[in-house]
Amino acid sequence: MTQPGSTPPRPRRAAGCLQSLVVLAVLLGLGYGASKIFGDESSNKYSKSPSSASDGQGGSWEIGDCGGPDPENKPDGYRAFDCDESGATFKALKIEDASFLPNAIQCPAGTDLIIQVSRVFGSGDDKKGSGIPTNTVCGRNLTGDHPGDAGAGGGQLVEGDCISATAKEIACASAGATDFKVLGLVKEKTECPAATTEPMQLMMAMGRPYDVICGGKV
Repeated sequence: MTQPGSTPPRPRRAAGCLQSLVVLAVLLGLGYGASKIFGDESSNKYSKSPSSASDGQGGSWEIGDCGGPDPENKPDGYRAFDCDESGATFKALKIEDASFLPNAIQCPAGTDLIIQVSRVFGSGDDKKGSGIPTNTVCGRNLTGDHPGDAGAGGGQLVEGDCISATAKEIACASAGATDFKVLGLVKEKTECPAATTEPMQLMMAMGRPYDVICGGKV
């Protein structure tokens, strides 16, 4: 029973009532390739050509919603699930606008996967490779496996992560004497904190909010 003055509980939504998902060019684990102007060599390792799925019944994604792989749209399709269903593998931490610039999507720390929501028209094979991006879901795994946590070696690069001398993200547990901890992600080297020993200038990338990784001793 709802107590006077309290907020009514949020109604449970049936599985599949939200838009189905397609994988965005996967941003997780992005490192930045070597040379003193660090490039983006490793990004192709994580990128996938987006597949597509139906848009379900036209619902919208909200923080706290859950989803998981769509068995009818392999290998990159995802769909909505109730969080207590067996098919649910992640929960939405944050919902961002869709973007055709992968670097412009910045999810919060702890994000394990980034998935683009697309509204897809047609059916069957007509849905393959099509869809209009509407939102981006920053998801966190429902299991104890969290590569997006700071220092874990996956997810988007955040303060507290560790990188190699070529600016590739690594797990801090395996970092050695030649590796660095991310002390800041800034636009100019002069903005790096005082403890920075290796400010790494990155190649320009449209949409990315930082151009320098401030590296310090692990």
